[in-house]
Amino acid sequence: MRILLQFPEGLKQHAVEYAKKIEKEGNEVIISASPSFGACDVAVDEAKAVGAQKIIHFGHAEFIHINDIEVEYVEYSIDADLSILKESLEMLKEYKKINVVTTVQHLKQLPSIKEFYEKNGKEVIIGRPYGLAKYSGQILGCDVGSAATVDKEVDAHVYFGGGLFHPLGAVYATKKPFLSIDPFADKMLWLDEYREKRKKLEKGLIIKSLSAKNFGILVSTKVGQYNIELAKIIKEKLEKNGLNGFILVANTFDFDSLNNMLEIDAFVNTACPRIATEDNDRLRKPLLSPNMLEEMLKIKAGKEK
Repeated sequence: MRILLQFPEGLKQHAVEYAKKIEKEGNEVIISASPSFGACDVAVDEAKAVGAQKIIHFGHAEFIHINDIEVEYVEYSIDADLSILKESLEMLKEYKKINVVTTVQHLKQLPSIKEFYEKNGKEVIIGRPYGLAKYSGQILGCDVGSAATVDKEVDAHVYFGGGLFHPLGAVYATKKPFLSIDPFADKMLWLDEYREKRKKLEKGLIIKSLSAKNFGILVSTKVGQYNIELAKIIKEKLEKNGLNGFILVANTFDFDSLNNMLEIDAFVNTACPRIATEDNDRLRKPLLSPNMLEEMLKIKAGKEK
């Protein structure tokens, strides 16, 4: 069988090791060298181009079922040092009921984390995802339901894992205090200030887009991000409000190329929702989420009246 192997950036260092192993089993192996941005980004086009019968996608839990090619998701677990949890008790002393979230890499440790906090007098709630993430307590860049669905029930949220990409998505979708615990950097940080900064940034982008006439609507061809129907709805809504909408399609958006579209006054994102959150500073023109566009149109209609 011809198999395409796909790795996220943090696991590409193991690509040759896995390729040799799978070749010894009698398979022909090809390795994807493209960036992989998550479980939504399965290399279907590459697999079809090289005639692969199967994709093995490493590092993520199953995200989406693909009908026309076999996809095997291989989760990757990391046992991080839990000793840092003792230090977090002081930071969480004011909060009785907490929610704990993490990424798929640490989900096997979630029961131990829950047990630790409960032994130290906390009531721990584990939320359910919206449906894109596979497990309770798991968060993705595009699915923070494990935090958002229990926000009203808890006093604070705790994220356990490396980096800020995943917890920031959950911070933006919640209102309660949010503590990030990074066992690799041996660092703990309250993230609530990011929530307020984001609110101010969104208000500024909405105001900047009030004078926009031509809107570029971003549509990704990545199998887990593709949403042409939403793009069509947005285009129709813009035109009903006397504005112009142009659908822009790419697999991975190059922001320098988007900046070259000088006639576009603002962009609207239908691809990975984190593009509108994380990448505004890479564009010369405002980049809005669909919800931000809706707010802008309401403000614009009110001003015109």
